[in-house]
Amino acid sequence: MLAATLVLFGGRFELARAIQPNFEAASVTQPNAELEIQKLTNCYALGTDAIGSGNLQEGKKIYRDCFTQDAQITAIFPDGASETRFGTDAWADFVYSVFQGNGYQATQHLMGTINVSVRSDRAKMSSYLHATHKRSDTSIDVANGTYEDDVVLNRNGRWKISNRTLKLIDFLNLSSPTTPTARTAPAELHIPRMKQ
Repeated sequence: MLAATLVLFGGRFELARAIQPNFEAASVTQPNAELEIQKLTNCYALGTDAIGSGNLQEGKKIYRDCFTQDAQITAIFPDGASETRFGTDAWADFVYSVFQGNGYQATQHLMGTINVSVRSDRAKMSSYLHATHKRSDTSIDVANGTYEDDVVLNRNGRWKISNRTLKLIDFLNLSSPTTPTARTAPAELHIPRMKQ
């Protein structure tokens, strides 16, 4: 009976292959494409954190692995203001100026809830952002938002982001009082004004 069951299921598998000759290719390629595309959002976070540590050139180098050369990158801030740059170097310079202008000592960008939809040589991706920007030992700025990306497969067979929009839902300052007795009081939240 076990042999008959194996033959039956084996026959069904072969039938599925005969009906859809690219059955194996479709089921193998799709997950690999999605994984490669998901890596792009982590690539961006690493480049941004290199800039956050003060290493602009390393950030630019990493960004070039994530984006097409002429990528359009936009940030929409909670107050409705927006900033757009074309090309990774221009975006890296903008990020660097914002980080330096706000006195950030370091940053950490955490990416999550990554959703990818692949259609041939194009894809859409969205991902959630939680970013920490260190101002001092007692003060950080925290940003949360969603990245929405258009991704393309280039001639070298590598996926790259061609258009990225960050929609921030909040940007808050969290500060701790410096005296031990005052730490029991609630901390005030401040929304910093970002320089353009």
